[in-house]
Amino acid sequence: VDGRVVSFYADGPADGRPLLLVHSVNAAGSAYEVKPIYERYCSARPVYALELPGFGFSDRPDAPYSWRGMTDALLAMLGEIARRHATTPDVLTLSLSSEFAARAAVERPGAMHSLALVSPTGFSRRRFPGASPRVLAFLRFPLWNRAVFRLLTTRASIRYFLRRTWGSRDIDEALADYDWLTARQPGARHVAYHFVSGYLFSPDIFDFYQRLELPVWLAHGTRGDFVDYAKAEQMRGRPNWRLTVLETGALPHFERRDEF
Repeated sequence: VDGRVVSFYADGPADGRPLLLVHSVNAAGSAYEVKPIYERYCSARPVYALELPGFGFSDRPDAPYSWRGMTDALLAMLGEIARRHATTPDVLTLSLSSEFAARAAVERPGAMHSLALVSPTGFSRRRFPGASPRVLAFLRFPLWNRAVFRLLTTRASIRYFLRRTWGSRDIDEALADYDWLTARQPGARHVAYHFVSGYLFSPDIFDFYQRLELPVWLAHGTRGDFVDYAKAEQMRGRPNWRLTVLETGALPHFERRDEF
């Protein structure tokens, strides 16, 4: 995608409707965030876990990152699944990757069978401030750009942000360890700085959510920093939308695996 190698995991039988899983976007994102779902379904159906540009084993160049590039990576992954299977996939996304998936579903109708949005962005009351070139330039200033990222991704910082995600001190320790490892890889800071600077968010994404015609499941928790889904109520009466609220944090599949 744009000359960058994009990585994904694949497992499961050759037959059946594929399931595509996409992790969230943060300073230490990776496919590990969807590991419980991947492991649950890979014995019963083809399962794929995409790692977006700049994350996991995908290329992490010092180059621009944007919602457009992330959407294109997802579209490329859908194309690869279409090459391998005769049936379209169910797609599950976490947090900000839900915006890329919604846009992809509108841009390429019929590429997905259904879409699950877990703790998605774009449904809160807050207005999107827009991308900030000044913030990005500050973070990338050579004198401190490596040091700032190191501070953001110390073991203590990672545990702090996961506790805010969980809304609890009872986080998944293996995820915390993996987050620290993936954040130590060369080039990890590049996409993180574009994320913090707002380049991966879409100001018009709610319009795309409203245009979705395929079956959509929106699930979110009640604890932690990600609990503002005021606009989601506008979708509740739509025949293709189903909303579920769980007594969890923003990663309910780690907390209530069987129920999820």
